[in-house]
Amino acid sequence: MSHVTHTVSDGVDIKAWTQGVAVGEGALAQLSNMARVPVVHGHVAVMPDVHVGMGATIGSVIPTRYAIIPAAVGVDIGCGMMAVRTDMSARRLPDSLAQVRSALEKAVPHGRSGSGKRGDRGAWGEVPEHVDARWAELAQGFERVCDGQPRLRRTNNRNHLGTLGTGNHFIEVCLDEEDRVWFMLHSGSRGVGNAIGRTFIELAQLDMKQHLASLPDHNLAYLREGSEAFDDYVEAVGWAQSYARVNREIMMAAVVKAAGKALGYRFKALESAVNCHHNYVQKETHFGDEVWLTRKGAVSAQAGQLGIIPGSMGARSFIVRGKGNPDAYCSCSHGAGRAMSRGQARRSFTLSDHRAATAHVECRKDKDVIDETPMAYKDIDAVMAAQRDLVEIVHTLRQVVCVKG
Repeated sequence: MSHVTHTVSDGVDIKAWTQGVAVGEGALAQLSNMARVPVVHGHVAVMPDVHVGMGATIGSVIPTRYAIIPAAVGVDIGCGMMAVRTDMSARRLPDSLAQVRSALEKAVPHGRSGSGKRGDRGAWGEVPEHVDARWAELAQGFERVCDGQPRLRRTNNRNHLGTLGTGNHFIEVCLDEEDRVWFMLHSGSRGVGNAIGRTFIELAQLDMKQHLASLPDHNLAYLREGSEAFDDYVEAVGWAQSYARVNREIMMAAVVKAAGKALGYRFKALESAVNCHHNYVQKETHFGDEVWLTRKGAVSAQAGQLGIIPGSMGARSFIVRGKGNPDAYCSCSHGAGRAMSRGQARRSFTLSDHRAATAHVECRKDKDVIDETPMAYKDIDAVMAAQRDLVEIVHTLRQVVCVKG
């Protein structure tokens, strides 16, 4: 047994897979608050990449009965990973990968400008036909979401589909243990998902206005089954999760096409693609009880299920196979997890530090990505060791190109 159980006064237990990994006081306090929310059922499971989040702790798995906590799902609804292996060998890659990185940056809108308003470089100015064809799959569902919450029509939705975003979202070219080339990317439901998350966090707080004082944190307000807001949220969050999955599929197709053109080499992306969420909620059965299971910075790791656990932009990443550990609600970590805040990283490291840590990667090496430097994250090897009874490693990847928003 590699987890430790913490008993919380007036709350459910916390089971943590954090052996050999530091856990901050702020994260422990947040977890204790979550354990005392009345609708949380069973126990809270904690992954080794755990760190402080907005309202709910990143790296936690939270079962609730007859209610959902929107802030636990968060505002990057459906954020997750996608990876595909190709039939191309590293021998086919040129010595300089600058041209490949440039091609990927041109193929997928990324970053943000003008506070995300008109002319934002991270959105489509004119939505391409192939993106509109995928939007057509989502449009009817979006109308149903907007019937309940009309203000969501005024969001970045269609023009964000097939775009990367900012922060820790990325596109990478990686090599596995046999020097085969992989493409990997990380993104979610973009502007529309953020708006859905914020809308329903606010609605939950309004709905519980009289009871907020009794909650350990007002951000942990929940929506109860049977309420109109709950039904609207289930519709909206399910749609946002579908949007996020389609978003990754569109970007991956663009990445494979752009890389092939830049390399002047025809290769195949194999069918063993992994596309998994790590910020989402869905109905599942655990220990004989049907619950709403929220994975906040955690990946489903059912027995035999493939998942992705990325390191930082200078560390290794892993394709894993779940072991279906019931105590962890069949889950695993979603990455290395931050070791410090973005502000602390900017104060702690220099451009020279960042350039040295990413010397082997074709990537940005400017001051605006210091907060994403490898040293700002936990040691991915320690994180993997702490969850050895949750997953087994199938492939170990090392990145050679990284595109950041």
